[in-house]
Amino acid sequence: MVRDYTLARQVLSDPRFSRSEATTAHAPRFAEVQPIPQSMMSMDGYDHARLRRIVAGAFSAQRIAATEPTVARLADEHLDRLAAAGPPADLIAGLAAPLPIAVLCGLLGVPLADAEVFGDSVEVLFDITSGPAEMSRRRLELVRYMADLLARKTGGGDDDLLGMLIAARDRDGMTKQEMLAMALALLMAGYETTIGQIGMSVLTLLTRPDAHRALLDDPDSLPAVVEELLRLDSASPLSFPRVATEAVRLGDVDVRAGEAVIVSLMHGNRDEQVFAEPDLLRADGRGPTHLAFGHGIHRCLGAPLARLQLHVVLGRLLTRFPDLRLADGPDAVRWKDGLATRGLARLVVEWQPVDRSPDQATRAPLPAQARAR
Repeated sequence: MVRDYTLARQVLSDPRFSRSEATTAHAPRFAEVQPIPQSMMSMDGYDHARLRRIVAGAFSAQRIAATEPTVARLADEHLDRLAAAGPPADLIAGLAAPLPIAVLCGLLGVPLADAEVFGDSVEVLFDITSGPAEMSRRRLELVRYMADLLARKTGGGDDDLLGMLIAARDRDGMTKQEMLAMALALLMAGYETTIGQIGMSVLTLLTRPDAHRALLDDPDSLPAVVEELLRLDSASPLSFPRVATEAVRLGDVDVRAGEAVIVSLMHGNRDEQVFAEPDLLRADGRGPTHLAFGHGIHRCLGAPLARLQLHVVLGRLLTRFPDLRLADGPDAVRWKDGLATRGLARLVVEWQPVDRSPDQATRAPLPAQARAR
């Protein structure tokens, strides 16, 4: 396991550390959690570049910016419901969980009514305590659902990500297996991690009153604060394993061919040799790029969409409920157990209710620089 920031970037960008070799049956592994076979997260070189190029347009700056009104509308709808019901409220059930799945459904072209079909199955596939038989069953359920949906959408000319995959099959010779793997990989990568990141980001702010107050006093610091929240509490604590294809000197360690290496993204993001006072949330910005979205050719393709959701949710949540605070009692915060990602199962908050209609609530727009880059 690599804990050093500089060595982490080396492993994540050095082609001698292979993702495809790490997905073979004989490769060392620490859990059954693995990317979907034939997905670009399991590939290197030309095959990876070919598949990534097909879907890159869906995550362009222009396309993500066009998603902002939808994300804002969804956030406002969920906040309206929270305000109407009054405190206390579980932010995971009421905001952090339903918003990302609705955003993903819209991006992919999946009917929102079908969200429950895959919600539980996706979480099981991230559960490092689940046995291979249960994982295989849940994965098969998702494959069957997605295959049926792609078949129903064929010929429809839809301007969504699944429509793009169908067009790529006809134009670029993308195979059916690659289409299914891509659709499921995008669904899985953007679901559990975004839920976890939203919940942990809110928790971090509520347990750091000075940072919370500073953000309220200076909303323009939101972009820098979001980057610090990603660095301090990443939903993805570890990289997927890489296997060395030849002997590599890594720091003062000789990694032999065939040995697996894992990067601790959490430790890299708190490397005190790179980040001065690494446990401090600094809203004035930091120089080095954090590792929350990885590095190199496998850097998270959906990073702009994740950032956008964090900007919108945090900006609107704290504007709507400036006195937001954790509820009292030991059950206010409950962490998810056994997952390959980090996140909260429960986050109960309180605020001082205001006697006004949702239409009268202040909804300040995001600062221009807070929009996804």
